[in-house]
Amino acid sequence: MKKLFAALILSTAAFVSPAFADSGVVTIYSADGLHDGKGSWFETQFDAFTKATGIKVQYIEAGSGGVVERVAKEKSNPQADVLVTLPPFIQRAEADGLLQSFKPEAASVIDGGNEHYQPLVNNYMNFIYNASVLKDAPKNYADLLDASFKGKIQYSTPGQAGDGTAVMLQIIHAFGGKDAGFDFLKKLQENNVGPSASTGKLTALVNKSELYVANGDLQMNLSQMADNPNIRVFWPAGPNGERSTFALPYYVGLVAGAPDSENGKKLIEFLLSKEAQTTVSSVAVGEPVRKDVTPTDANYTKLHDALKGVTIWSPNWAQVLKDLPDDVARWRQVTGS
Repeated sequence: MKKLFAALILSTAAFVSPAFADSGVVTIYSADGLHDGKGSWFETQFDAFTKATGIKVQYIEAGSGGVVERVAKEKSNPQADVLVTLPPFIQRAEADGLLQSFKPEAASVIDGGNEHYQPLVNNYMNFIYNASVLKDAPKNYADLLDASFKGKIQYSTPGQAGDGTAVMLQIIHAFGGKDAGFDFLKKLQENNVGPSASTGKLTALVNKSELYVANGDLQMNLSQMADNPNIRVFWPAGPNGERSTFALPYYVGLVAGAPDSENGKKLIEFLLSKEAQTTVSSVAVGEPVRKDVTPTDANYTKLHDALKGVTIWSPNWAQVLKDLPDDVARWRQVTGS
């Protein structure tokens, strides 16, 4: 995801240090993807929130692991009110006591949440390729080992980026276990450019043909296509011939000790409202999390068409979180990263 805290985007407000609680400000730390491009879902919702409440939104963006790491470093003096990140980092934030209990009104019509966090936008991991260079998407993972991809593949860093962690999990799943999965990742390193703290920045590199293949997530990449017309999403097949992926939702939670906790609650309620969720597909090309919202727009159709023929599996996130330190250490060992 985007270079660690290189992007500081303020919506509807000049910079105000979150160290000083201000009843007219709410601060959100978020993984990238929902604030990409002009007229993004976050931009439009933050503007609407400020218009409705008078509360200004201060937005700080980084990788999924990066935002949680920053909240952890600030634990003794919290700066953020709201946290948005991907699994397993939202689970890590909960386990480390970085989130306070808060059950928004929308929780009754949302699956997959708990007392500390709720899904905000449903999403899926995927890969992207440059359609102006490659006639077709690579059909299977073995294709990515071809010498023609040397220096033309890059994926974001497992353990640091949510999407990069998803690559590691997906390959382990596709190859039927950790030994075979890490063996493939070791071979893939021959063509890999190297670690990247950012998933979002890889899209432009693929679009410009500096890379041919990179990782991403479906919501982010579909929303980026307007500005990056050469990219296409794909899922390579594993050794068993199956193309598969798993859900990778954006989750939202209220930061423990938030300086403007009440404003944080108001922003979470606003983003999970039926009105806001109704625009998730049409604006963000994501899937709304509310069961009482059923979009019919073209983007919703595009998202589901993209997933046709792809098997959806479900990680055990508790086990993923438990195994993550050892798995990331093994990834570093086999890739030399």
